[in-house]
Amino acid sequence: MAVLVGLFTSTAWAQEKSAQGAVLDAGIRLQKSIGLYYENGLTLQYTNPRLAGQRLYVGVSYVTSRLGSAFRSNAIKQDNYLVSGTYMFRPQRHIRPLVRFNVGYFSADLGSDLFNSLPHSGLLASPEFGLCYSPRSPLKLTGSLGYNLTAGNGMSGPGTLYPVFVQTSLLWNILKK
Repeated sequence: MAVLVGLFTSTAWAQEKSAQGAVLDAGIRLQKSIGLYYENGLTLQYTNPRLAGQRLYVGVSYVTSRLGSAFRSNAIKQDNYLVSGTYMFRPQRHIRPLVRFNVGYFSADLGSDLFNSLPHSGLLASPEFGLCYSPRSPLKLTGSLGYNLTAGNGMSGPGTLYPVFVQTSLLWNILKK
């Protein structure tokens, strides 16, 4: 019963926000660490007219090699939990330059107790620079180049967290009528 009440409340909240011009994008994020793994996952981002005139988006993402290189293989399973802030330039155009800053948590399952002494988790901080293509539909496609500021070498930080990555996200505005 509580689940139904929660679902009804969140649906009513979403419809109310949609009427006010809010945007809630949900989709998939495909990410490739240059020199290492493919990591894929889910992403959400939200904005409304009060957030810098719908130029500023706040979001969350979960990206994992379990849905990428480690899917049905012996590759290291790693998880990224991200909170982000994105600033979109030229919000009324189809192609929008963007700047994003992510913070979060990284964890790797190294697969054996032999590696327990090595760092396998840590905090994340990464800027991204890219473009968003948004036609006059609820669909958005973003691509960006990012840099993990907290990448490690295996001794002072996780060795499987490589510094440079590229990402592509396919998003759908779930509030648009």
